[in-house]
Amino acid sequence: MGWNDALGANPVEFVERSTGTWALVFLLITLSMTPMKQWFSLSAFNQHRRMFGLYMFFYACLHILTYSWLDHWFDYIEISKDIIKHPFVLVGFTAFMFSIPLAATSTNAMMRRLGGRWKVLHQLVYVIAVLAILHFLWLVKKDHTEPLVYTGVFILLIALRIAYKYRRFIQTHV
Repeated sequence: MGWNDALGANPVEFVERSTGTWALVFLLITLSMTPMKQWFSLSAFNQHRRMFGLYMFFYACLHILTYSWLDHWFDYIEISKDIIKHPFVLVGFTAFMFSIPLAATSTNAMMRRLGGRWKVLHQLVYVIAVLAILHFLWLVKKDHTEPLVYTGVFILLIALRIAYKYRRFIQTHV
C-alpha cells in the first residue's frame, strides 16, 4: 500500500493503527488457543500459541516504534507531554512493557529455568489484553464499534475458559 500511495491522507496514523490492530488481533488469537483445545479438541493449534504471542509482540514493537519515531521523532519530552495529555498512551505503553517479559521468557530454556513460575508470569497476558482493549477504547473518539467487537471477543474467550473450568469441576464432583 505504501508503494501505491494507498495509505490515506495520514500514512503515519494508518501504519500506527494497523500495527496496533494486528498486535491486538494476534493477542486474541493467542488467547483463543486454549479454549479451542479445551472445547473442540483442536490441540494442533495450541502448538502455535507461542508463535502467535511473538507475532503480537512483534506488531506491538512496530506500533511503539511507529509512535515514537514517525509520530514523535524520538522526542521524549513531547512523548511525555502526550502521555499526560492522553492517558490511553500510558495504558498502551504499560501493556507493551508487560509484554516484554512474556516475549523474553517464551523460549524453552527460559521455561525450564523459571519452572512453575513461568505459568504465573504468563498470566500477565490477561492484564495485557485488558490494557490493550482499554487503550483502543480510549483512543477511538466517535465509532466504538471496532474496539467493542474486540472487547466482546475477549469476554467470550474468558467466558469459555470459566465455563470449561466449571464444567470440569462439576464432572469431578458429581
